[in-house]
Amino acid sequence: MEYLIYLLLGAAAGLVSGLFGLGGGAIIVPILLATFAMQGLSQEIATHMAIATSLATIVITSMSSIYTHYQKGVVRWELIRIVVPGIVIGSFLGSSIFAIMSSALLQLIFGLFLMVVGLQMLFYTPHVSDTSEGSLLPLNLGGIGIGALSSLIGVGGGVMITPFLTFFGVSMRRAIGIAVVGGLAISLPATLVYSSADVSGLNLPANTLGYIFLPAWFGIIITSAPFARFGALIAHRANERQLRRYLGVVLVLISARFVWSNLG
Repeated sequence: MEYLIYLLLGAAAGLVSGLFGLGGGAIIVPILLATFAMQGLSQEIATHMAIATSLATIVITSMSSIYTHYQKGVVRWELIRIVVPGIVIGSFLGSSIFAIMSSALLQLIFGLFLMVVGLQMLFYTPHVSDTSEGSLLPLNLGGIGIGALSSLIGVGGGVMITPFLTFFGVSMRRAIGIAVVGGLAISLPATLVYSSADVSGLNLPANTLGYIFLPAWFGIIITSAPFARFGALIAHRANERQLRRYLGVVLVLISARFVWSNLG
């Protein structure tokens, strides 16, 4: 039964990743937590495993999305060279304190932040223009913050990268194309750290690589990559204004889940 859940979860996460540039972690983490709870794992162990496994699947999902968006010509390498180095640095910073951090407070803060971002996507229309030279510093610093927070809570960062870039005037489709590259820049360094972590003192189940639960990882990536490509193809046929509103609704719903589950 768990393997069927992993396959369906991979399909849903891949579709969300390709369509909205989210990376799928916001869907993967809560469902993995529920699945691990059914298997009798403690909440503390389950949370770390869900986050690490989520990021490991995003490595594969983001590659499929990057290829599709690259074919559509919306991956702006000049912006990627500005934003991604900070994201990589932030990812290493976040993952370095992963083992000693409680995710509850971080998820609550993230949920509140995500609520603001979702409302912005629904009701605020930025002026679309090329990013100016004066925006280099906030883009770099923003990348570090996004990478650190994303690596701690198991998301690909698209939920922050996309609205962050549109705030600076990048078009929605180009922002999504950059977000999927950012997802790889977050998930790959974090996966390297989490897979090589010393977990000998923890009571983890069999078939784990560091904190990564391999059966869940394998089941999710089987369906996530093709559905990520499918979602990316849909994104390029959709109306940009509608796409922005859909993303806003998704962000608000995800934020409500984070806030509600961590208020206690």
